[in-house]
Formats: sequence, structure tokens, C-alpha cells
Amino acid sequence: MVGAARLPGALMAWDLNRLPRISLHSTSLVRAPEVALEISRRAVEDQLKICGFKRDADVFELFLSQKDLTEVIDLSRFKKLKYLWLQHNKLQGITFLTRNYCLVELYLNNNAIFDIGGLHSLPSLYLLLLHHNELTNIDATVRELKGMPNLKILTLHQNPLCQYNLYRLYIICHLPEVEFLDRKQVTEDERRAMITIFHHERTRIIQSIAFRGRVDASWNPRAPFKQKPAQRVPPDFAFANNVDKTVFDDPEDAVLVRSVKRSAMGITSLNWDTVPTREEKYLDEKDREPAQMLTITLR
Repeated sequence: MVGAARLPGALMAWDLNRLPRISLHSTSLVRAPEVALEISRRAVEDQLKICGFKRDADVFELFLSQKDLTEVIDLSRFKKLKYLWLQHNKLQGITFLTRNYCLVELYLNNNAIFDIGGLHSLPSLYLLLLHHNELTNIDATVRELKGMPNLKILTLHQNPLCQYNLYRLYIICHLPEVEFLDRKQVTEDERRAMITIFHHERTRIIQSIAFRGRVDASWNPRAPFKQKPAQRVPPDFAFANNVDKTVFDDPEDAVLVRSVKRSAMGITSLNWDTVPTREEKYLDEKDREPAQMLTITLR
């Protein structure tokens, strides 16, 4: 009966000869998949009794946190399930949510999850807590979460993938619908920084529009710089007498020369040494010369 003492309390009343085969490694108990699923099934049934649900169609929430679960039975029978608590267990994957299209809030924090494959089939998900797990592949995680257009609240902190440089901006870039990430609201400054870092082409277009420039659609930021060939004047072209006959290789040089010739800038300064003070103005009897003004004109 030594082996029976190591079994969980829920299994003490079972016939040990009818249990699936269980392997022991050192002093820890490794559950067979059948045992893990049976424990999950019993946990679900207990919650249905506690909440008073008699039909699967009436179930809209399930509390399965802190049940020491390593596997969860298929929950697709609960078509109207909206809230699911599974935090503080020992789950490693999410393969039990396949047809729960009404699920709005999913709590999976504090588990051992390293793969979230299957979450893309939850289009109504609004809140997803995945912090304190074992997620390492940030690209695979983002790829799976992109199929959730209604996802607004997301937590991923305390996962190995958070060690990546610019992790937060990377998530904001690929999941723009998220408004709260790791319990902090996504700010407009973060969205602008994300565009500058990850969307170089979009940044160039925005800056070009801001400075009234013309965007070249064939421009490639990675290609070497190519200077546009200078436009040559046809040999039979004749200038009028009132036209500057200088030919420029770059049209912008011609615009600059014209602007210099037609514009002027004046700077006027006052010589304050020639301005009398209040006492000098009323006590001095002799007439003073007017204050001196200095004007400098620049082109």
C-alpha cells in the first residue's frame, strides 16, 4: 500500500487494479494521460454541480483554477462558455479549446504552457492572461494571437520571450488591436515609436508628406543610392533675352538660385547707447540726436 499513499486524495477510493499504468520517477508522480483526463473530467463535473448547471447549453463560466491539472478534457460541448479560469495549474498546451467561439475571458496564467496553438480559433476573446508561463517563441506566439480581432487585454510578462529586445514594441506592432499589455495601457508614444522602428517605409512616407515631398514608389531603403541623370537641353533650344541661360544638373539648384535673386532678408538693430535714460531725457537741457538704427540686408 506504499504506492496508494502517494496517490491524490481523489483516487484513494478507486480500485488500484483498474487504474491505468503509472510510472514513478524518483519521488514524483507522473500521471498517465488517462488519469490526467479523468481528474479533469471530475473537476468539471464538480463545478457543474456547484454552479447548478444541468445542461451544457447553460454553462457560461467554469472555475478550474488551482486543481493541479496537467490535462483538460475537450470543452467544445459548452457552446456558450464565456469565462474560463485555468490559472495556477500545470498545463503545458491548449488543445481543449476548439469550438468555444463565445469565449470572452481566458485566464491561463501561472501554468507551464510553452505552446498556445489553438487559440486562433477564439475570435471573440477580449481578455487573455498568459503571464508566468514558459513561452519562448515570440514569432509563433504573435502568429497565433493575430487571429483575434477583439483582443484588447493581454499579459505575457514573466515568460522567456520577454527577454527579447524591444519585446513590448514588437507585440504592439503585430497586435495593434491590444490596448492593455502586461497591465499597462499602450500609449500613443509607443505606437509612434513602433512605427519608426518596425515600419521604415511607412515612416518615410509620413515624413515625405509632412515636408510636402514626392514619394518615389520604386524607392528601396536597402538598395544603394542612385543619382538621377541630369536633364540635357536640346541642341536646338534657344533662350530669350530675359531668361537666365545657366543650365543646372539638379533642378533644385535652379530653384535655389532663383529664390536667392528674388528674396532679401533685413535685420534692424537699435544702438541703445544713443538712447537717453529717463533722467537724461528730462534733466539734460541740450538737444540730443535721435537714436541710431542699423539695418543689414542679406540675400
